[in-house]
Amino acid sequence: MAAYSPKVIEHFEHPRNAGEMDAPDGEATTSNPVCGDRMRVMIRVDGERLAEVRWQTRGCPPAIATSSFASEMVAGWTLEEVDALTRDAIAEAIGGLPKDKVHCSVLAADALRAAVADYRRRASA
Repeated sequence: MAAYSPKVIEHFEHPRNAGEMDAPDGEATTSNPVCGDRMRVMIRVDGERLAEVRWQTRGCPPAIATSSFASEMVAGWTLEEVDALTRDAIAEAIGGLPKDKVHCSVLAADALRAAVADYRRRASA
């Protein structure tokens, strides 16, 4: 794990917000067919802000770390802020990722945006 930032190591060794959420307001699952990493995100919304984010990730250490980190990073964000979230923002905020592991931040950003889209679909139904 020497090529990883202290934040990546910390979030892999001590992940936050992992596990199920009862009756989430929105959820999404993303995966990378090349490496097999898979991330499920569940959100609870209060007004137009993320009140809670939970996740379940099966994958490499950086996939687990970026899941944990992103769940803390976006807590309290507006839905519009999540819509604008990029993989680069997650990778930069966590202290960088090796080139061959940037896809982990892509999974986290894609899953969060998809969970917000799912929330909006449910809310408009």
